[in-house]
Amino acid sequence: MKRSTERILTTHVGSLVRPPDLREMIRARESGNPYDREALAARVRSAVAEAVRKQVECGIDIVSDGEQGKLGFNTYTNQRLGGFEPRALRPGEHPRPRRRDWDAFPEFYDEYWQTQPVTAPPQVCTGAVTYERDAVATDIQNFKEALQGARVEEAFMPAIAPFYQGENRFYPTEQAFLTAVADALHEEYQAIVDAGFILQIDDPGLPTQWDAQIPAISVAEYRKRAAQRVELVNHALRGIPEERVRYHICWGSWHGPHVTDLPLRDVVDLMLQVRAQAYSVEAANPRHEHEYHVWEDVKLPEGKILIPGVIAHTTNTVEHPELVKERIMRYARLVGRENVIAGVDCGFAQGAFTARVHPTIAWAKLKSLAEGAALASQELW
Repeated sequence: MKRSTERILTTHVGSLVRPPDLREMIRARESGNPYDREALAARVRSAVAEAVRKQVECGIDIVSDGEQGKLGFNTYTNQRLGGFEPRALRPGEHPRPRRRDWDAFPEFYDEYWQTQPVTAPPQVCTGAVTYERDAVATDIQNFKEALQGARVEEAFMPAIAPFYQGENRFYPTEQAFLTAVADALHEEYQAIVDAGFILQIDDPGLPTQWDAQIPAISVAEYRKRAAQRVELVNHALRGIPEERVRYHICWGSWHGPHVTDLPLRDVVDLMLQVRAQAYSVEAANPRHEHEYHVWEDVKLPEGKILIPGVIAHTTNTVEHPELVKERIMRYARLVGRENVIAGVDCGFAQGAFTARVHPTIAWAKLKSLAEGAALASQELW
């Protein structure tokens, strides 16, 4: 994995807003309406090419495919994992898991969730979990074609951690079920690395499942559960070199109060146990920006890289490059300039139908990220 040896490198979390026409083609497919399969495949290919070109134009060094062909950052596995079936919502069941933040601001969330689309029904595991490689093979081919002639430092592809796939009704224990999912997703992880890309594991649940514990549990008890998550992620990563892996955590992409978020300090040591070389962490949103102080006490292990988010997905305001520079400088002083890659808090779209900022603003933010990194590099080198 490339390091910031001569200047601060830039990247983001992976998902970018889908073009309107692609979004409508995906909507037709997901709604069961007639659609042209070949036309959709061709539009995904061209959208990936556009996403790579625009990232390069903005000055991003380490690019992704924008996840243009995926329904959502977690629900894309519905098309890749066998052994699952959709289920209808139970009477009175909300399509989203309840959180303590929701309980703290019920009036806000009752309104907010009405504006946020649900991309897929709940899934239940009713048979042995299997993995179908055709979709990831298509993703890889599309990305390779898009990268031809592009001047980038590296390329990465995101993949979901093995915790978001559904409810178990087949395996004798939850641990057996999650292990089966991890074994299946290992095939995707290996395929991405074998293709020459950096693998990014998306695991917002490491901190965000704290908010979903109702009633609340102690931090000590939560850490035991989080440690089990880390063990399972490492199981799924077995045999994959650490230097080909980056691990992303966040506090959820939704634009809510987040007053019940777990502090980074309570899970940072567990995060660092994941067998990855780089760690991508939210660091720009107003609930967590102050947590750079964690790195005054926590030592980044030798050879590791930190990817702090220095621009946010939580606002349509475009951060000034000078502010981006200041945020980068904080981390460079704490963990070493060569150990910092400037990133984004979270994806700009958590699904085909969920844009967190307008796409024109997303590109402006990425451009500001690159400009701020250049300013920081002038000062650091």
